[in-house]
Amino acid sequence: ARNKRLTLFAGGAESDLDRVVPVLENLGRVIRCGPLGTGNVVKLVTNQLWFIHAASIGEGFALGMANGVELPVLYDAICDSVGDSFVARHDGPSIFAGHYDPSFTLDLCLKDLGLVRELESSLEEPLVMTAAAHGVFEDAAERYGRNVGELHVAKRLEDDNQLSFRMDGDWVAPWDVTDD
Repeated sequence: ARNKRLTLFAGGAESDLDRVVPVLENLGRVIRCGPLGTGNVVKLVTNQLWFIHAASIGEGFALGMANGVELPVLYDAICDSVGDSFVARHDGPSIFAGHYDPSFTLDLCLKDLGLVRELESSLEEPLVMTAAAHGVFEDAAERYGRNVGELHVAKRLEDDNQLSFRMDGDWVAPWDVTDD
């Protein structure tokens, strides 16, 4: 928020949004999502995708390293190919630094995944990727506690496979990045 880099999802009557959006824009970009409640749905969908990717990036690191690929080579390839994403660039450094991004806890991830699972009832088919991610986040919370950073889903794989995802570099925490 201090860097005006937040993306806010706003749902509600246009007249209400017209009044509040100028204030919200002080925090970052505001996306108008539709009627009341849709902003929350959009937030849950974006977090759902983030959590699935956060869980899978650790799997990718583990798979590559266990098969002889050095982590710097693997990360470079991920970031310069179809594997690239905001999560890879934002969360990868938090894994490499070993702090696993404490700014968003496993407890918050599990809360949002639970809400996504509630929304799932509007579909005919189950969300199997979401269910799998929910399971690995629950496992990470059982192992490390609910108040640790969300990227402990990757730490599980480091610990279970005797790997280290530490990588030399000046890995600045994403919340410490400034435009200065």
